[in-house]
Amino acid sequence: MQLTPLRILGGTPLAGSIRVQSSKNAALPIIVSSLLTCQPVTLYGVPRLSDIFNLLEIMGSLGTHFTWLGEHTLLLHTPELASTEAPFELVSKMRASFSILGALLSRAGVATVGMPGGCAWGDRPVDQHIKAMKAFGFEISELEGSFHAIRTHAPRGTYVFEMLTVGATQNAILSSVLGGGNVTLENASIDTDVVDMANFLNSLGANIRGAGTHTITVQGVEALSGGEYEIIPDRIEAGTMMIAVAATRGCVTFSGVRLEHLRALVGKLTEMGVNILDNGNTVMVDARGTKLHAVDLTTSEYPGFPTDLQPQMCALLSTVEGTAVVVDKIYSDRRSHVNEMRRMGASIEVHDHVQVIRGGSLRGTTARAADIRAGGALVIAALAAEGTSTIEGMQYINRGYENLAARLRSLGANVEQLEPELAMAVD
Repeated sequence: MQLTPLRILGGTPLAGSIRVQSSKNAALPIIVSSLLTCQPVTLYGVPRLSDIFNLLEIMGSLGTHFTWLGEHTLLLHTPELASTEAPFELVSKMRASFSILGALLSRAGVATVGMPGGCAWGDRPVDQHIKAMKAFGFEISELEGSFHAIRTHAPRGTYVFEMLTVGATQNAILSSVLGGGNVTLENASIDTDVVDMANFLNSLGANIRGAGTHTITVQGVEALSGGEYEIIPDRIEAGTMMIAVAATRGCVTFSGVRLEHLRALVGKLTEMGVNILDNGNTVMVDARGTKLHAVDLTTSEYPGFPTDLQPQMCALLSTVEGTAVVVDKIYSDRRSHVNEMRRMGASIEVHDHVQVIRGGSLRGTTARAADIRAGGALVIAALAAEGTSTIEGMQYINRGYENLAARLRSLGANVEQLEPELAMAVD
């Protein structure tokens, strides 16, 4: 679905205060985790994003009843499963939906889930998900792009992940929470989203130990209760906004942010010359009157520099004099932002998985986002550019950023959503 573009008049430093939205990437697996209990679950701080709505549609097809009790409060209840097969046409829209495989296996002992979709870039296989579950004794077969899995006995065993992977760690945990088995995950992801999902499940009565370390054990239980839980803040949305403040040479105070989740970004911004002041309950990001310096960066798994902030940092570095080298070790082909930013005047050379950025000034133009974080980068570039930009591809941006135009306007940005007739004209 095509959504109307944003028109951004650049050159205005962001200023004021804003609260960080709750984490989409934490909320998605927690919503899926609610399938493991037949009791009601209330989640606080669920962002109203298209990915959330798409997942709720899938959950509804499986038997979940959901109600928004407030703007960001969601009640979920799956008293009985209506199906153990996730519709392919819905699963194909988003990668995060693949964790439904583990959740259905845990609750029903059988599951059919199609190959997940999502952003347009990159080859992101699910082999680590499947290998882990097979190591625990699940029988899994693939036919025409769908995986069919059966639990024939209580899951047990150990799996050593071949790489650090958030989604596969979460899926392996979900598959083993119920059923009375005992499994161990080695080289598991220590990502904040893994920890938040484990904390949620433990609050319902699961027995998951070691989340936040590279060794996680899951002792299966017979059933989970209902409960209430608050989602952690979104470190990627927070990081995107912090980078936007730096790119516009502004000053913004953030509330609801956890700096311990953003240590790598804070380190790079500080190295560039941005002043970041932690006041306990709030964090001030101040780039006023400061000559920023180019820095090199390499993405890596948490707690390293997030790949989900790489395009946004490229936008910032394109506004800073000097040469920067950016290496993405996680997704080497994550560069759909490059050609669009070149249209805005950015000097970016690509050599395999390396981007060489020679910073300077940007100019407004029409650019189109091809994925969530490229969209965030283009918005940042437009905010810092001279003149007016039109940012298309809002269907991607809206997957990760809630009410982005209004939130930026609250910080003084000159941003508006184009009317449908004008949007058709610029297309």
